[in-house]
Amino acid sequence: MRLSEVMALALALAVSWGASTAVSARPVLLISLDGLRPGDVTDAPARGLKVGNLRRFLTEGSYAEGVIGILPTVTYPSHTTLITGATPARHGIVNNLTFDPTQINREGWYWYASDIKLPTLWDAAHAAHLSTGNVHWPVSVGARAIDWNLPQIWLTGHADDGKLLAALATPGLLPELEASEGAYAAGIDDTIAGDEIRGRFAIRLIALHHPDFLTVYLTGLDTMQHHAGPGTPEAHEVLERLDAIVGKLVAVEQAAHPDAVIAVVSDHGFAPVTKALNLWRAFIDAGLVRGADAGPQRGGWKITDWDAVPWISGGSIAVVLAHPEDAALKAKVADLLTRLKADPGNGIARIITRAAIAQGGGNRDADFYLDLADGWMAQPWRGPNLPVVIDPAPYKGMHGYFPADPRMRSTLLLLGNAIPKARDLGIVDMRCIAPTLAAVLGVKLTGAELPPLDLSAAEK
Repeated sequence: MRLSEVMALALALAVSWGASTAVSARPVLLISLDGLRPGDVTDAPARGLKVGNLRRFLTEGSYAEGVIGILPTVTYPSHTTLITGATPARHGIVNNLTFDPTQINREGWYWYASDIKLPTLWDAAHAAHLSTGNVHWPVSVGARAIDWNLPQIWLTGHADDGKLLAALATPGLLPELEASEGAYAAGIDDTIAGDEIRGRFAIRLIALHHPDFLTVYLTGLDTMQHHAGPGTPEAHEVLERLDAIVGKLVAVEQAAHPDAVIAVVSDHGFAPVTKALNLWRAFIDAGLVRGADAGPQRGGWKITDWDAVPWISGGSIAVVLAHPEDAALKAKVADLLTRLKADPGNGIARIITRAAIAQGGGNRDADFYLDLADGWMAQPWRGPNLPVVIDPAPYKGMHGYFPADPRMRSTLLLLGNAIPKARDLGIVDMRCIAPTLAAVLGVKLTGAELPPLDLSAAEK
């Protein structure tokens, strides 16, 4: 299925649910489990998974068979879609890492809420005079609409990162929570142990401040699936520990707000990988990327000038031109990419250009977007000396592929005393989730591209 077809299908599915919901004016707890595949909940017994707290949503609440994501299916763009209801082309968070071809930002991420170009659920709740909170949600630094904010950010993993977080969090919040919970997890800590600490902090935040809308982000499953692969015993162990965190969060939220709606979501699915495509090597060889010796650091080589560069997004690669109006340059890059794709040994499944990228709501700065083949990932920058094809890949699991790939489908689970029980919502477009939660909160979310799901009691 082509990218345009999957977006059209998603729109049709969303419209079919109608433009209203019977659930309104209720508190919302939004929990994201990074990389949670829907089948790991719906098919948990067959997969040997003991996730009773997540399975509870299937019988006592409503759930999607799968959620069609956005271009690209990576963490920061997806999480911003989850709170705006829009594609990356409109909300502005088009990748995890910012565009930085000469690497002066040192792999800086899209940390800052000021980069989001559309209103978020935090903004909508704040405008309606509801209280808001956040624990570790991506792109949340400086989000003024969050009353109690523990944003996600790190620099080096040095102890000073904790001081940075304390300075960027809501004044006084971190010491208030640490008084009972001990030291908070370092921002760079993406393990299940870090998640368990953040879970405790979220529970304490609910108990102390009862936010009407709280976002909580847990990342350990994504980390383990990258390193061990999806569906492995190691990934299953992490998910079962996350299930315990979810159970505790649900219990404390329902004690604080008996009428609350709890939503568990994820940002993308996962696929196993064995090989990597190093487009940097091909671009250097073609003279599109130029550099100079930089000593032993950063691979001994620093990019000084470029005509076209890869912008890596896991299982896909955006290509940005320094001068997109230069027809000769565009033709040169197109010819190189076409020749690379012609060799199946390079792992390029498809290439789309500006018109298709725009239709899919992807990066407006990209002239080309590559979707990699099954079993392939994009090699991040690691200096100029690696070959075009890297075998084995540096990871065992990856996401980021075009959203038409069924393996990239993510998760939506809803629970609450006003949510229909055992309701299968089918295949859902990710852009429907934010307007659905806005309707539950009883707030207006401008900028969402699709209507909310219909959560009325009558079966459709």
